[in-house]
Amino acid sequence: MKTTFLKYLSVALASTLKFFGGPIAGVVLKLTWIETALCSAVGMMFSVFVLTYVGGAIRNLIQKYRKSPPKKFTKTNRIAVNIWRKFGIVGIAFLTPPLFTPLFGPILAVAFRVPKASIFMWMSASALVWGLAISYIAHKMTFIQEWIK
Repeated sequence: MKTTFLKYLSVALASTLKFFGGPIAGVVLKLTWIETALCSAVGMMFSVFVLTYVGGAIRNLIQKYRKSPPKKFTKTNRIAVNIWRKFGIVGIAFLTPPLFTPLFGPILAVAFRVPKASIFMWMSASALVWGLAISYIAHKMTFIQEWIK
């Protein structure tokens, strides 16, 4: 029981920083693809929860100690603004796991002043969909299992 919990925790923690880490960890730890998907989604949502409530404070802290103003027109910022203009929070949430990462996606949503309830709803849906899809694919890719033997 304790070992299983530690496996779940490992997959969730791997997904807090980079979403694809969770499904790979799930394959390595020999969890089912459903267990992997759910733990990956939980890991991403932990990041979303923390950054949604602490994101504004982090932004203010960074601005307080920043010596020069941030670049406004970076490649990533342009992509994010274009996605925001075309698709809003749905687009940001959908692209958070593969493109923005569980760290940058919620910060982006907070920066666009999206209501917290919308952030949680759309990020949860995105985490579940991507978790199921990526975990299924990762478990079907036999070279991953052969690589870790």
